[in-house]
Amino acid sequence: MSQVAMRDLCLGIQLKPLPAPQKRSPDVPHAPMRNVPLTKDETKIALKNALRYFPQRFHHILAPEFASELKKYGHIYMYRFKPFQPLKAYPIEEYPARSVQAAAIMLMICNNLDPQVAQYPEELVTYGGNGQVFSNWAQITIMNAGRKYLHLESLKGKVLLTSGLGGMSGAQAKAAVIAGAVGVIVEVNKDALLKRYRQGWLHEICSDLADLKQRIQRAKKDEQATSIGFQGNVVDVWEFFAKDAEESGELLVELGSDQTSCHNPFGGGYYPVQLSFEEANEVMIQDPPRFKQLVQESLRRQVAAIDSLAARGLCFWDYGNAFLLEASRAGADVGQNGIRFKYPSYVQDIMGDIFSMGFGPFRWVCTSGRPEDLDLTDKIACQVLRELLNSDVSDSVKCQYSDNIRWIEKASLNSLVVGSQARILYSDRRGRMKIAQAFNDAVRTQRLKGPIVLSRDHHDVSGADSPFRETSNIYDGSAFTADMAVQNFVGVTLRGATWVALHNGGGVGWGQVINGGFGMLLDGSKEAHQKAAELLSWDVNNGIARRAWSGNNYALDTIRDAMEEDPLLEVTIPHAASENDLCGAIDRFFPTKSP
Repeated sequence: MSQVAMRDLCLGIQLKPLPAPQKRSPDVPHAPMRNVPLTKDETKIALKNALRYFPQRFHHILAPEFASELKKYGHIYMYRFKPFQPLKAYPIEEYPARSVQAAAIMLMICNNLDPQVAQYPEELVTYGGNGQVFSNWAQITIMNAGRKYLHLESLKGKVLLTSGLGGMSGAQAKAAVIAGAVGVIVEVNKDALLKRYRQGWLHEICSDLADLKQRIQRAKKDEQATSIGFQGNVVDVWEFFAKDAEESGELLVELGSDQTSCHNPFGGGYYPVQLSFEEANEVMIQDPPRFKQLVQESLRRQVAAIDSLAARGLCFWDYGNAFLLEASRAGADVGQNGIRFKYPSYVQDIMGDIFSMGFGPFRWVCTSGRPEDLDLTDKIACQVLRELLNSDVSDSVKCQYSDNIRWIEKASLNSLVVGSQARILYSDRRGRMKIAQAFNDAVRTQRLKGPIVLSRDHHDVSGADSPFRETSNIYDGSAFTADMAVQNFVGVTLRGATWVALHNGGGVGWGQVINGGFGMLLDGSKEAHQKAAELLSWDVNNGIARRAWSGNNYALDTIRDAMEEDPLLEVTIPHAASENDLCGAIDRFFPTKSP
């Protein structure tokens, strides 16, 4: 598409003439109706707020139209003003911007509204990162879960059972296969399942539990890596395998998790097993108290089935999606003690130590839109990682470098790109700085045909504060302290980020997390070379310092290494208290009272 065709996007709200009303497209999924019981006064405010974008001469046309949308969908989407141009990540030179930085921002926004990327594109609902790049955090999690729980380097013949294919959770299918496992991903929404199947993220689909059991048995026997999408409710699947294990004594599932959107359990994020998908969508709107009751009963049943399998050897972890939190609120036996449950958060058990070593989801986007550029960036990143692997680093860090070399070598073979030409690589401070500067050199010498945008997921070393996910393995009492993401937001701003963001939510739920993010354009200049090093160093070290202060040994080693490499970096190192000194003082001044 040419700049001329894209120019309408820069003209603001079209009023000359007022565009004709548009219907919702039947070819894309749509968000469930929002159940927001507004009073008459609140409804008036909602309409007033929507109409303030438009001159009064149009209000008699738009007011009833917007009121109808609010009544029908629970939100005013203004479908009349949908752009006629297909939105996706076009090559950066096609955006009619006054600077390449502005064009990069336009590219990123348009990519997130690509129907192949967004969950509900016409309702402007997307999951950050979904589609623009397959994130290898899921693969990293599964591989390290195999090491930690099963004491295995290979997951051949092992089964992961989880749920969710709609948003970021769609990564689970690819991740299981790359890790060598049999991935069974349950999805209640047929459209979401078929979308992932058509995109090639699922190898096969089925909807019969007996067929699923037989397929798993064959795959385990043949040690076949595959991804099976099961259409149905995940509670039915958990209960089926729990009953089967009880009757046969055979444990078919070794690893388990959940990626339903439990941060929004009563608004379409979790579907109760007692109802079909279509019935649930109706009850959600028509009878919210009953829907909540069914969801909570369903959560209790799911936990009971997981408990039964865990007693036989299943290893289950929480993905930080508020599953265990909502299960505890529903009255399920999850053994809650503060922010800890009987099943660990994957941050507490797996990712926390990886974050403490400085490894997290480093993202880049090839703004040229050329697959050849993405292939070249893969090769550049792999070369940097090999050099780092042969440097003087600890065995635990070398293990992470090896995993990421394996990932980046196979990335292009696994057809991971949906949307923009982009990649995520779990990298540490050294890796991010060296890879970024190598990319900038390749842009300068025109080996890469367009600028590179650097970014990362908010779910990173220091990008988010959340006591139920990112900071859940910080045990000094500060897990609820929400300042790290703000410090990052300010720090990357001062160090030359092209754009920054500070926001709430992010998969754990409003009020449960705060996130800071950024984007940075590499244009081949000397300024970009220097800014990349300074920004990325701060972005990682800020989180390592927080984790080191809480006493994490990996973080302590990592921040000491960083200070040796950078004489200007000074981080306060904690002095560990001995158990004897602690217990002696407590016993003296806080003696246990006799009953």
